[in-house]
Amino acid sequence: MDWQLREGEIALAFDPADLPADGHVVFIGRIRSPWTGRDECPKNMGAARDAGKHATIEVDAPYRPGLDGLKGTTHLALLTWLDRAPRNIIVQNPRHAGTSKGTFALRSPARPNPIGLHIVTVVSLDREAGLIGIDGVDVLDGTPLLDIKPYFASVDSVPDAAVGRSGQNGKS
Repeated sequence: MDWQLREGEIALAFDPADLPADGHVVFIGRIRSPWTGRDECPKNMGAARDAGKHATIEVDAPYRPGLDGLKGTTHLALLTWLDRAPRNIIVQNPRHAGTSKGTFALRSPARPNPIGLHIVTVVSLDREAGLIGIDGVDVLDGTPLLDIKPYFASVDSVPDAAVGRSGQNGKS
């Protein structure tokens, strides 16, 4: 893995991947994206959309009936397994930030359970082939897919959400 600790970062004394499993997760497909290396992959969904390169969700055959009812859906929430990310870095020092932060204060792929969350725009749907064209995505080609959920603007959007305000629910 090409992940090196930066100054100010802290790794766990163990790798969560080596612990006994608490649950059984199955992959339901893969993401096909134009990104093959970490350095070229967009850092977030905004940058992925700006790159103007579409991607495709490939749903494995047994799970394709689960796509029924998605026709006309404009946006999806994808949960992915970021299989090439380290799992033992608990404090990180992102290049774009001036200071180290706890993993749970970041959207970095490096986390104990490397689950990605991506809100995507549907551009095409072929239920029979199990293919969903999307406007872009910030994952590497071949990233395993855990789940697909419809995005509901009425309940999923939180317009006044904030991150990193000091004095709220813990240390800033």
